[in-house]
Amino acid sequence: MPPLPDFVRLRVVYTVPGMDRVRVERDRVYREAAGSRLEMDVYRPADATPGASRPVVILIHGGPVPPGASAKNMGVFLSYGEMLAAAGLGAVTFSHRFYGASALADAAGDVEAAVAYVRSHAEELGIDRDRVALWAFSGGGPFLSQSLRERWPFVRAIVAYYAVLDLQVPAPGAESGITDETRRELSPLHHLATGGEQTPPLLVARAGRDSPWLNATIDRFVQEALARNASLELMTHPAGQHAFDILDDDDRSREIIARTLDFLKRRLSRP
Repeated sequence: MPPLPDFVRLRVVYTVPGMDRVRVERDRVYREAAGSRLEMDVYRPADATPGASRPVVILIHGGPVPPGASAKNMGVFLSYGEMLAAAGLGAVTFSHRFYGASALADAAGDVEAAVAYVRSHAEELGIDRDRVALWAFSGGGPFLSQSLRERWPFVRAIVAYYAVLDLQVPAPGAESGITDETRRELSPLHHLATGGEQTPPLLVARAGRDSPWLNATIDRFVQEALARNASLELMTHPAGQHAFDILDDDDRSREIIARTLDFLKRRLSRP
């Protein structure tokens, strides 16, 4: 893993034509909470026209991050926003308050507020409020729980990259103070188990060299999805490390990202 200042600048190892020409609205405030102004960036295709609406992918960062950090400005999210817009979709990146285990509930509320903001401002953002995908990374996985619990009908697809998908089994040495109820309520696996065929199509990407505990959360989620007959696409990067999409510049990383873009376009193109 490179030093943190270098890591936050790393961009995705896959590109598509036109990423340098997309339109970006930066630093739109979507929520004010506990003295914090929480902001999002909105990416649109270069050919977006007034009055037209595009499906949108909302990207959920992981953590914990330092208090006040603007995760949406990391290279990985700058480049994914550009990539999705260049591929013809809208994209939203935003920063939430996952500053540590004690802030999980705050961050979950921020994620829910960001989704609600995008939908309530859909017309001015040029976004189709009823064609939304959620894409979570790493420690952002638990924040998919709201969508799975509420069965949000506007969420047409969910993507999880090397994401924590079950908190019910604590990580070795995990910070104490998280109640069993919180672990359950912020475990996508728990809510998947009650959804079955109502669950939106899922794409899960797993890194073979990731933490055994994290991969075990993914494996339990995948097994439950299969048992529930959910629509699931699973891709594993056998030699990949956590954050393979920015750290492993190889054919498998690029293949996984390309297939993810195709998955999102297919799932969001349907009426």
